[in-house]
Amino acid sequence: MDKNIMELVAGLMALSARTAPKAAGRDFLEIKVATGDQLEAMADACVAHSKERSNAHWERDGENIRKSDSVLLLALKEAKASGLNCGACGFAKCSELPELRRTADFEGPICAWRLVDLGIALGSAAKTAGILNADNRIMYRAGVVAKQLKLIEGELVIGIPISATGKSIYFDR
Repeated sequence: MDKNIMELVAGLMALSARTAPKAAGRDFLEIKVATGDQLEAMADACVAHSKERSNAHWERDGENIRKSDSVLLLALKEAKASGLNCGACGFAKCSELPELRRTADFEGPICAWRLVDLGIALGSAAKTAGILNADNRIMYRAGVVAKQLKLIEGELVIGIPISATGKSIYFDR
């Protein structure tokens, strides 16, 4: 598919993510579109993780990224607690939420409502891709390698690769 068309689709997905509703109207999203050499670096990193972690799903996702036209990256960056004192994060009050620390692939803990914000933004972006008939898949692993490669800053990163071919490259996984 024409590169300019798919970059436009990714840009419209980014618009959908940015304008998605957020708790208390506060936006802590970082958004970036990865293309070209960035996709190759992400794919190579996924393949390397497959060997390190003895997990073939990393290689599968890496090859999907390699075949994609672009990847929309969404991250939560310096997301402050909502102030609702709802306890959904596991702490009775927002003020009890501890400082971020590296836990595995990402940092946490994070306010549950900020995670909901990220989920709504991801859904809005994927919906836009679907409306525009671009094949897409929300990928945890794309976010891990994008963060490690410093393609985007944030405590938690998720990617949505997109593609336009005769058959979805994300279907037979």
